[in-house]
Amino acid sequence: MYKFIKLSAFLIMVFFAGNVFSQDSSEIEFSYNTQRLSDSEVLLTIKGTIGKGIQLFALQRYPDDIMYSSIQFDSSVQKLLKDSLIQKGTVQKAMDPSLNSEVYFFKDSVEWQQKINASLRDSFLVKGNVNVMYQKGGAYLPKEAKFKIFILPQAQTTAQNDGPELKQGNTESSVASKSLLWIFATAFAGGLLALITPCVYSMIPVTVSFFTKRSKTKAEGIKNAFSYSLSIIFIFTLLGFLITVIFGPTALNNLATNWIANMIFFLLFLLFGISFLGAFEIGLPSSWSNKADSKAGAGSFIGIFFMALTLVVVSFSCTGPIIGNLLVIAARGSYWGPLIGMFGFSLALSLPFAFFAFFPGKLNVLGKAGGWLNSVKVTLGFLELALALKFLSNADLSQGWRLLDREIFISLWIVIFILLGIYLLGKIKFHHDDELPKNDYDIPYISIPRLFFAIASFSFAVYMIPGLWGAPLKGISAFLPPMGTQDFNSAPTNSTNSKGHIISSTDLPHPVKYYDRMRINEPDVVTKYGMVTYFDYDEALAIARKLHKPLMLDFTGVNCVNCRKMEGAVWSDPGVMERLKNNFVIVSLYVDVPVDLQPGDQYFSKTLNKKITTLGDKNADLQISKYNANTQPYYFFLDANENRLEPEGYGYDPDVQKFKSMLDDVVTKYNKIK
Repeated sequence: MYKFIKLSAFLIMVFFAGNVFSQDSSEIEFSYNTQRLSDSEVLLTIKGTIGKGIQLFALQRYPDDIMYSSIQFDSSVQKLLKDSLIQKGTVQKAMDPSLNSEVYFFKDSVEWQQKINASLRDSFLVKGNVNVMYQKGGAYLPKEAKFKIFILPQAQTTAQNDGPELKQGNTESSVASKSLLWIFATAFAGGLLALITPCVYSMIPVTVSFFTKRSKTKAEGIKNAFSYSLSIIFIFTLLGFLITVIFGPTALNNLATNWIANMIFFLLFLLFGISFLGAFEIGLPSSWSNKADSKAGAGSFIGIFFMALTLVVVSFSCTGPIIGNLLVIAARGSYWGPLIGMFGFSLALSLPFAFFAFFPGKLNVLGKAGGWLNSVKVTLGFLELALALKFLSNADLSQGWRLLDREIFISLWIVIFILLGIYLLGKIKFHHDDELPKNDYDIPYISIPRLFFAIASFSFAVYMIPGLWGAPLKGISAFLPPMGTQDFNSAPTNSTNSKGHIISSTDLPHPVKYYDRMRINEPDVVTKYGMVTYFDYDEALAIARKLHKPLMLDFTGVNCVNCRKMEGAVWSDPGVMERLKNNFVIVSLYVDVPVDLQPGDQYFSKTLNKKITTLGDKNADLQISKYNANTQPYYFFLDANENRLEPEGYGYDPDVQKFKSMLDDVVTKYNKIK
């Protein structure tokens, strides 16, 4: 553990040192600014501040110029450039004896200005390079600076380069421009909200059992709670930040949705579940335990650190919508923002666990009076088995094995919760269970709380039974495999709105690209209402243009719990569904599917710094590079020219009325411009 901490600290030092020493700020510095000239034009200004004794060569004037500078724009924005690049400043002319040629240069500062076609509604990214040549003493040196300027609606712009974060223009609505205090406060609130997400909440039983066995005194409980909380903060802040910066903004999301990682989580929860049922005790070998005791509980801390690491990794599939924007900023060069943000997020996430960890010592004391504590552990064992199936389902969906289709998953959960109910009634005994307490007549009885837990378990099992025949099971739809994996579905299609009227839908052409492979991933609500969704951006855009409808981009994931919750709580509303079916063409862009792209469709992404070979990576690259977001679910709305109709998009927010209002606003804007 000590070596790991030293290695992590070394990586941080190398990372920041490399960025510090790579900046030759004493010689030439570049700054960027945007200014709206009219309703259709934006002026981009690149200013170069030149150090003393430096001669920066001007743009090329004649074909035979030897030394000159240049501004290069990415091919994606070439068609938006208006007129030629303008160069401003006090240009000087001299004969350079070394080159035996006349040269044009600047000594104090220079400005380059470029007009860009951009309406008030437009939102896109302008990327490019500043490549300059300059003379210092007798040396001729090159310098390159990459820039990224976000042209946002209502003249809100954010410029970034490869160095520290730059803030140009009106950036008050951008996360990158907020103060560190604002980022910390927002991330802290997000950490508190993350506690109620399914992935974090599901780890509480593991934590309870872990500290129940570990903490035998109040002092030990406090020590374990403190270690656990610090481990969560350390792992979230350090590993999340480093992985994002080094490997890109999708690394953590890919880990949480990777089939191998989910198989590991499945085996981990299965191991915990079997252990809680009494098959064996999870612990270190006796020789290791003796060494741990002799070293003042080193093994205990390693175990606590492992528990914290498990919480951090497993929770990313649910907490992504909260911290995703911080991860994107980290990958684009703004270091302190996500560092402070992830610290605030992990601090909030760790505090309740710290307070909760004070109780195991007291629970152990109470446990000596009877066997009720073992009943709690067995109950948690059943719950761990149910949760293990969720991770196995994630891997199954990701790889398309079809081993755990919807009806099989529901059947297993029904059996598990029926067995749990029978156990709580005292009809099933494990070898380490005590006898039920006896009343005054020497007859075994169950307590009232235990009876109510048994009723809840049986009720939940009965609730799931209609799902075997295709019932949507809205309350747990976020955990179930999609309806497309169910072989038998007798549930009728709901085609009426809240007033009982038929929800009509313009007949859309049948999806073609990726449909056969992706249709099993369609959400339950899509299958229920007979909605047509596409899985390829270009195909959906062509349909939207042909039918003169706005295009809705649904960035989602096969294993995205919050996506399923959004669809089950919001899309399923008849009023929302009526709007979606009648007014939009929808494309579901899954960011975590390993569907291979054709060789001709593969390309190298500078944003993700890797070759794009799968549909999931292609969709993730589209979301990050073009829409500056890395969270799911996230919805964007485009017109026929691919301009945004809703500038900021719409993330996870299960407010039905708010979503309806947003859809209505999008349709109104589209009808005005089409």
